[in-house]
Amino acid sequence: MNFLTPAEIAVAAANAGKAKSELPIWKMFILGILAGAYIGFGANLATKIGSTPDAGGAGGTFLFGAVFSVGLMLVVLAGSELFTGNAMACFISACNGQASWGGLFTNWVVVYIANFAGSVLLVYIIYYGGYWADPAAATGISAMGIKALAIAKGKLGLTFTQAFMRAICCNWLVCLAVWLAFAAKDVVGKIFGIFFPIMAFVSSGFEHCVANMFFVPMGIVISNGAAEGAATALKMTPEALAAKFTYGTFITANLVPVTLGNIVGGSIFVGLVYWMLYLKK
Repeated sequence: MNFLTPAEIAVAAANAGKAKSELPIWKMFILGILAGAYIGFGANLATKIGSTPDAGGAGGTFLFGAVFSVGLMLVVLAGSELFTGNAMACFISACNGQASWGGLFTNWVVVYIANFAGSVLLVYIIYYGGYWADPAAATGISAMGIKALAIAKGKLGLTFTQAFMRAICCNWLVCLAVWLAFAAKDVVGKIFGIFFPIMAFVSSGFEHCVANMFFVPMGIVISNGAAEGAATALKMTPEALAAKFTYGTFITANLVPVTLGNIVGGSIFVGLVYWMLYLKK
């Protein structure tokens, strides 16, 4: 067969988790920066596609999710460390006695911080590329910039429970995408294994902490750079805009519940379940 069985995938995932947990910290950090940027590239492309005039309706929602999948393709095929995927791989390995729980914790913390650094790095590169600005527009902000603001506003407006539950669903699918990538033995198979679950999570509107490390900071940076135009575009007062679009609000209102939900979705619903089914003695 040109693919692994579920039992063989479980072994491969546990082995990968062991290797990830034992990486030197400097490698974890650099690979984590790369993953944050790679997911950011997918998020930026989705924002661009979502800002086009014909992006409304089901077709536009599908395309938004479809193009985002390039981010995880880069993560898996080019090589990098992504917190949400490691929530599954390191956890199944630790459950199987291969990775240490200390190694898991170190990997998660270092990679999470590095993912944030890589995402924000790309935010500023894109921002200073000027894609958000349009001097001819009444707000001074391009259609892509307004879409970025709208995405960030929507994410910052979720309740804790909404963000947490959507995040469980998200990383359940993301880790299944990684699981299917383990199953494939060639590049095309890995791409197809990644594409469908990622398209499904993004098109469904689920919440991914690393993607949000790009989506929300991009909205914050644009709102700071063109506060009056952003307030007009979002139909908010400048005071309400300034209060909502902050890193403090992002962390407490979105990043914390989404991160917790992503851990549950990846570690419990994929890692633990498949360990119990295929690896537990």
